[in-house]
Amino acid sequence: MSKQVKSPRFVFLLNQAQRRLQRWTETRPGTWEGISTAQVGLLFLLASRNQATVGDIAQALQVAPAATTNLSKRMEASGLIERIADHDDGRVTRLRLTQAGAEASAQSSEMLKELNLRISDGFSDEELAVVARWLSHVGNLAL
Repeated sequence: MSKQVKSPRFVFLLNQAQRRLQRWTETRPGTWEGISTAQVGLLFLLASRNQATVGDIAQALQVAPAATTNLSKRMEASGLIERIADHDDGRVTRLRLTQAGAEASAQSSEMLKELNLRISDGFSDEELAVVARWLSHVGNLAL
C-alpha cells in the first residue's frame, strides 16, 4: 500500500505568510511610521506613475475607486500626496506625491529590499521564478 502525499495547504500558508510579513513591516523601527501598507502601495504607484487619476490607481491596485478615494484623502491629510487638476480636463483630478510622500516611498522601498533579500535567502533563481509565477497566477485568478 502506497502512502498518499497530502497536498500543501496553500491558502493557510499564504495567510500565515501574509500575517508574518505584515507584522514584520509594521514593527520595523523608523519605517512606515504612521503609514499603512495600503498607503505604501499607493506611494509606490505614484512614484512610478506620478499624477495618476483615482480610477487609474484603483485599477492598478485592484480595489474599488471609493476605497482609493478614502485612502487618498487620509494620505492628503497626512501630507503624503496632493490633488491637482488635470491640464486637459478640469473635471479630472490627479494625485501626485509631495516631497514627504516621495521620501516615505524611498524609505519604504529600502525596507522592502531588505525584506525581499531575507525571504529569498537560500532559494535558487529558478525556485524563486516558480514562486513568483505561482503567486502571479493566484493574484490573477478570477475568483
